[in-house]
This record gives sequence, structure tokens and C-alpha cells, in this order.
Amino acid sequence: MTDYSIFPKINATLNGASALLLITGRVLIARGNRAAHRAVMLAALGTSSLFLVSYLYYHYHVGSVHFRGTGWTRPLYFTILISHTILAVVIVPMVIVTLARALRGQFDRHRAIARWTFPLWLYVSVTGVIVYLMLYRIFV
Repeated sequence: MTDYSIFPKINATLNGASALLLITGRVLIARGNRAAHRAVMLAALGTSSLFLVSYLYYHYHVGSVHFRGTGWTRPLYFTILISHTILAVVIVPMVIVTLARALRGQFDRHRAIARWTFPLWLYVSVTGVIVYLMLYRIFV
């Protein structure tokens, strides 16, 4: 029997790395460093993509993992999980459109959607780590 227990840690690490890369990319573009911004944002995309592959692989083999917390933590967990899940689906096409506009040099249009993409993507990355902590660390 294969042990898949390392995957939640890998997934949380990838989500955390994505969040840090997103913040770094935002700081870099605010300072006018387009080349570094581009490299860091592509790294964020790569990290998030690796997360998605790892997440799908893990849950294909393990299935659902049930939250074990009780009391007030249950509605808190499910509120975070539901918002995270919905926005995780929404963010994928937004990232693709944002990236496509940047790669085509349509920077005005890129900025217009990036204003929405950045905070939503950051939220999804950070709440992914929170879900991991609540599911695998805090309420075990």
C-alpha cells in the first residue's frame, strides 16, 4: 500500500510558495521591475500548477478527507473551504486571461484584470494553507 501522507504538506508548501511569489511579483511591478515581475509571476504560475497536479493526484488516490473539528470551528472551516473552493475554480480562467494579456503586450488590459486576479489568487493560496492547517494539523 502506498503512503500518500506527504502530499498535504507538499500541497500546503506549494500554496504558501505561490502566495509569497505573488506578493513578491506585486512588489516588483510596483517598483517598475517588469522583467523580475514577469519571472516571479511565471514561477507563481508554475508553483500553482504543480500544486493543482499534486492535489488532484492525492485526492484521486485518497478521496475526501473529513474535518474533525467540533463546535464553532466547523462553520469557520466550511466557510473558508467553500470560499476557497469556489474562488479556486474562478481563478483558473482569470489567471489564463491575465497571463495571455501580458504575453501579448496588452498591459492596460492586463492591469485591468490583474487588479482582480492578484487578490483572488492570493486569497486562494493563503486559504489553501489555512485549510491544510485546520484539516491536518490543528484539529487532528
